[in-house]
Amino acid sequence: GVSFGNPSSIYTLAQEARNAVDDARQTIAGLIGCRISELIFTSGGTESDNTALKGVAFALRNVGNHIITTAIEHHAILHTCHQLEQFGFDVTYLPVDRHGLVDPDDVAKAITDRTILVSVMLANNEIGTIEPVAAIARTVKQEARRLDRNILMHTDAVQGAGFLDLNVRELGVDLMSLSAHKFHGPKGVGVLYVKRGTPFEPQMMGGGQERERRSGTENVPGIVGMAEAFRLACQERETTAARCVAMRDRIIEGLQDRVEHAHLNGHPVERLPNNVNIS
Repeated sequence: GVSFGNPSSIYTLAQEARNAVDDARQTIAGLIGCRISELIFTSGGTESDNTALKGVAFALRNVGNHIITTAIEHHAILHTCHQLEQFGFDVTYLPVDRHGLVDPDDVAKAITDRTILVSVMLANNEIGTIEPVAAIARTVKQEARRLDRNILMHTDAVQGAGFLDLNVRELGVDLMSLSAHKFHGPKGVGVLYVKRGTPFEPQMMGGGQERERRSGTENVPGIVGMAEAFRLACQERETTAARCVAMRDRIIEGLQDRVEHAHLNGHPVERLPNNVNIS
């Protein structure tokens, strides 16, 4: 079982809890291909998204005030962007095509000499479209080099966890949000990947936990449960995805055969294995 000790303390039970958190961090880091020091445990996807956008925006507000995102992001991104606009940030909300895809060229055209952050979700939570995040990240970094400035790339990968490869090096992102309950882990716990060297201003002040980037006593059982659920989800990803794709396609075909004018929303191929959206 998991110790009830406070992982920030030094007594024996506390150190057992600390070891459990450290082991969980190591597990998740290995599964997404990052350093253990690059992970921040949070209360879920919403906090991870808020922390990513605000942490970067306020850290770089003296360098630039322009943020790029899409019109179909989760409210955790959209509402955070709306709040940042009240603080003087300029946000561009990119459109998507009829399948819900973001065009990397549109991202490139939107970048200015004031752009500090681009945030594009890995997969849409409503229509299931998988976005070309790796291609967008490459475009962002190319434009950053051309402009000789640092432009950061964030992806909300909450919906894709358990179905898509989340290796942060291959995706090319600087920040990535995850939430445990999307891969059958506990509710109320998540994680934010922040690449080493990323300008970042903590949004939760207090005891200095998470390397002083997110204060507050760690949710030990939640973190441990999240790591184990993520390990199992990644281990079984291909099998689970294949099973879901077979059911997904059977449902889509059945509905389109039997329901007049049934229209599949989202991309017909580049979509999550577990998503069907018909109108």
